[in-house]
Amino acid sequence: MSIGARQPVDKQVELGELLTLITETPAPTFQEAERGALITRLLGDMGLQPHTDEIGNVIAQVPGGEGPRVMLAAHLDTVFPLDTDVTVRKEGNKWSAPGIGDNSASLAVLLTLLKDRGEYAGRLPRITFVATVGEEGAGDLRGVRHLFAREVPCDYFIAVDGHLGSVVDAAVGSKRFEFRLGATGGHSWGDFPSPSAVHGAAAAVASLLDLNPPRTPRSTFNVGQVWGGTGVNAIAQSAGFNLDLRSEDPKTLDSLEREALERVRRSASRFGCELEIVKLGDRPAAAPVNRTLSRLALATLAEKGVNATARASSTDANIPLSLDVPAISFGVYHGWDAHRLSEGLYLDSLPLGLELLVNLLGRVRVLEEPAG
Repeated sequence: MSIGARQPVDKQVELGELLTLITETPAPTFQEAERGALITRLLGDMGLQPHTDEIGNVIAQVPGGEGPRVMLAAHLDTVFPLDTDVTVRKEGNKWSAPGIGDNSASLAVLLTLLKDRGEYAGRLPRITFVATVGEEGAGDLRGVRHLFAREVPCDYFIAVDGHLGSVVDAAVGSKRFEFRLGATGGHSWGDFPSPSAVHGAAAAVASLLDLNPPRTPRSTFNVGQVWGGTGVNAIAQSAGFNLDLRSEDPKTLDSLEREALERVRRSASRFGCELEIVKLGDRPAAAPVNRTLSRLALATLAEKGVNATARASSTDANIPLSLDVPAISFGVYHGWDAHRLSEGLYLDSLPLGLELLVNLLGRVRVLEEPAG
């Protein structure tokens, strides 16, 4: 499907066609190239000149617009493996497929906005569009991190992500680790009590259950996976587990990290295990830089009767927020079951999401460029 030419097509139908095309192009984290190539082609069809950077971000400077420079970003990647069936199932207004909402719907809305930008003449700020890689999970925000590594490329940053009514203006930070334990092991009868990596890992996990993260600022921990050993009658030579630590506050997150690592080290030593610690991710926590963008977003939603409150979460906006760049994440669809195979959305929410995004950009256009 080419979306370069104007056609007298109902906006919802047009959005649905584009959504199907994007959703059915797989894009697991670290394997976004095929979807990136699709986005590049579609941008070219609408007269833009996109380029792909060293790690796979697709970037296009949008001509026209007035006022501050706004980076509009939507991530390419999904949480599902490459062999996942991503065929879109359409039951009236209810459409479902893995990744259809997070974040295919956001990409479809943004591309439609750019294609129809002539309709919004005089209402848009200066726009840089970016389809980012590596937002999900182990991607550790690598796409947006790369964009901001050398310079600040915008005055304001809006990540288009999440359900309609979702406004994120504070960054939940996370630190993620994999712990690998090694031990002598041996036969469960003949070599007992030879050190066991599983015993060391189990003790370490048990010790983490005594962590007491504060409720304010909200902080959490989770051991998501545990593995090890070779059989019921073998003392394990290797074992491991991973850990996710989160907080809204950078100092609290650092304190949780120190305590967790010390608990794991003590447990490994107690059970005679060698310990390797691998950091899997490090997303910065950050408070809102200012409330301007979130106030405008909430006013835009309220104008159409959409109830919303600003909150903290982990999105591409984490990186600019940590660098004192005004940033939010803004959702553009109604849906359910994100990150599940049963993920879905209501197709008729997309035109409303598009309208609200345009209205928000209209409010941003008249802002002054932030000082500094």
